[in-house]
Amino acid sequence: MKPVILIRIGSILILIHAVLHTIGHLSWKTPANAAYNEVIKQMTGPKFPVMGASRSMGEFFDGYGFFVTLALLLVAWFLWMASNLIENNPGIATRMLLPLTVFLFGLGIVEIIFFFPFAAGISLLAAILSLIAMFQLMQAD
Repeated sequence: MKPVILIRIGSILILIHAVLHTIGHLSWKTPANAAYNEVIKQMTGPKFPVMGASRSMGEFFDGYGFFVTLALLLVAWFLWMASNLIENNPGIATRMLLPLTVFLFGLGIVEIIFFFPFAAGISLLAAILSLIAMFQLMQAD
């Protein structure tokens, strides 16, 4: 498969990841059972001062969740931009793919450790596709 297609598939996977992550994150305050509801109350209730602001753990959790959505959207966008550069500037595309691929592998590892296999699978598949495309581009030079 051509590098352009591999990278675009990876970009679309990360875009899907961003959408599903956002949907999942927006529903985290929906109680599943009594124990979960108690955790939600503790995370969203008490606030404490941090670096000049007063925030709850729930607000931090929301902030991190939205930050991840933005980061995933940025990675999807950069992957798509790299795919557009392949025909006329394969060297630049290859240099863009290296940090993106490393990021995606790192993200997949973090997701395996702290989250769940489906999220990790999407990130790792996008990383593998980017890695294959990068090697194909390097061999073409």
